[in-house]
Amino acid sequence: MMKEKLINFLARFERENIEKTFPLTYCLPVYHCVSDENLPHIKNIIAYKNVKQFEEDLDYFSKYFQFVNWGEFKDFVNGNFKPKKKIALLTFDDGFREFYDIVAPVLERKGIYSINFINPCFIDNQELMFRCKASLIVDKLEKNKNINPEIYKILGSKQDINQHILQIHYSQKEILDRLAKVLEIDFNIFLKKQKPYLNFEQLNTLTRKGFGISSHSWDHPLYNELALDQQLETTRKTFQYLKENNFLYESFAFPFTDFGVNKDFFDVLFKNKELFCTFGSAGIKLDSIEKNFQRIPMETNENAGLLIKKEIAYFRVKKIANKNKIVRK
Repeated sequence: MMKEKLINFLARFERENIEKTFPLTYCLPVYHCVSDENLPHIKNIIAYKNVKQFEEDLDYFSKYFQFVNWGEFKDFVNGNFKPKKKIALLTFDDGFREFYDIVAPVLERKGIYSINFINPCFIDNQELMFRCKASLIVDKLEKNKNINPEIYKILGSKQDINQHILQIHYSQKEILDRLAKVLEIDFNIFLKKQKPYLNFEQLNTLTRKGFGISSHSWDHPLYNELALDQQLETTRKTFQYLKENNFLYESFAFPFTDFGVNKDFFDVLFKNKELFCTFGSAGIKLDSIEKNFQRIPMETNENAGLLIKKEIAYFRVKKIANKNKIVRK
């Protein structure tokens, strides 16, 4: 793609020291999982980093930014906290078990805080997110030499079936259950054996250790596919759960993306005075909703140094075209 080639070219000219060239006063990296293992429910949908890569990213950020906790982030936004450097707030999404087993010990050793935005539907491994189901199905198909013709019937196509499966939407998720039945994949057995998500006890332990557990919707839909009342319902339901269980109910991170989410949603959402802010994942970008902050997706098969330089270069290009700010209608 021309855009990718241009960004890669421009990134070569970015300074090694990004402390001064980073265009915002805050940096918000977002990850989902860190593991040295082959995770079939994630590997086809997320290019997650191994422990060494993750630690190298953290060291890179620590060189140019000051990591902050939730209270410091709020104070910074309100003008009541003056850091020594530009700040970084580390975030994770989806509540995968590896945050407890692998990520938290690394962060404790390095003295870095993080928020994990979770979906209550998946706590205690009660359910598997539809995208993870798709990843498991693709993993099974890649191991099979022969494909059951019933798969083609369910999908209605023989063209690039793996890609077709990975593009199935939230509203079509029942198709994944039908495919799993044909392939003899039992998601319940997988949940019991693998335990991909954090359980309630682990969430409480993480909270006691000082980490944030916050809102990512009830069951991870793509918001621009939902009607306004559905967007608000899944968000409010999650807030209620977090508040009742003494988790962090002052923030919300959109599952997938906030692309296509209209101003009406934010107008209603921020009537809740307990909500401090929301988070998207559009990279280094401004937003016409002042309390909606965009995060930088870090799982792109690139190290933090290269990724951030590319983000800075892209921000510069968008700024020239006056398109570095998301405008909600």
